[in-house]
Amino acid sequence: MKKKKLVGLMMLMLSMVLLLSACGGGGKSIAIGPPASETNSVSKLILAAHGIGDDDYSAYQEGFGDAADGVQDGNIDISIGILGLPAGSIESLQASAGDVKMLELSDDAIDYIEENSGYQRYTIPQDTYDFLESDIETVTAYAILMGSTDTIDDELGYELAKSMVENAEENTHAQSAHMTLENALLGAEGLPIHPGAKRYYEEQGLTVDNPVAELNVTESKSEFILGTGSQGGTYYPLGGEMANLWNSNIDGINVTNTETGASIENLASIRDGNMDLGMSVHVPALDAINGAGEFDGNEVPNAAFIGHIYPEVIQIVTRENTGIESLDDVK
Repeated sequence: MKKKKLVGLMMLMLSMVLLLSACGGGGKSIAIGPPASETNSVSKLILAAHGIGDDDYSAYQEGFGDAADGVQDGNIDISIGILGLPAGSIESLQASAGDVKMLELSDDAIDYIEENSGYQRYTIPQDTYDFLESDIETVTAYAILMGSTDTIDDELGYELAKSMVENAEENTHAQSAHMTLENALLGAEGLPIHPGAKRYYEEQGLTVDNPVAELNVTESKSEFILGTGSQGGTYYPLGGEMANLWNSNIDGINVTNTETGASIENLASIRDGNMDLGMSVHVPALDAINGAGEFDGNEVPNAAFIGHIYPEVIQIVTRENTGIESLDDVK
């Protein structure tokens, strides 16, 4: 019996060691986003910009919904997310916790991020959330729709782009307000564009300078998969509404939205033939096309830009009771 108890105790200690090892070095607990997500990549860039190394904090690789729950429960000190404004998950966290604090990036950190990525400075207005006491300086990118050049033919690419713009008013998600003709090409710079989408935008009077993707659609299909993100973020609910509108307004297709780790997973899945459409931040989409960053040596040659969705804003939250005033407090 004693031997069994000893073995059980050793197994428990080993499990704890493995858990601590997986979470990181120690210190403050920070949710940096799921593995193979753009949130994960940019979180590490943001922390590096503030001089915060892996040994300075414990990393939790949660989706934003689970991360927000962890912040509410006190198990996570800081959560970093790429979200639309305002983010429903942050509003819900404030409604539950009542003491949400949003952290801003330092000027030096923003300069570092701009120099080392496609993110740019962005100011979150004070009136975005009731709990803000001032504007918040952060960075932003664009959420875009990418499509497989192996399964999305010319006509479907045209109809998808058209529906994103012309049926946006039927979409009840707040971020759908950004899907306008005026914004349609935001985030497209440097990316190949789907020829069907290009045809639609040019018919509407837009000038499209992007290289045109070459299609390799060998057979027609009616069932399509859209990669989104975690249920606690913006991609999943917004993608669900986009899919429903496509299904209602485009004859002969059925698009199913699926929960994923977001940008990087979606792009890799398009490359591997497991998805037809994917929502992505434009920064990793550029990396995917160029074989850089997370896609070093594994570029995605069969993905093309279809349309802009909404601005993606880095939002970093904690609670007043943590005593954290800035990311510098993590060091």
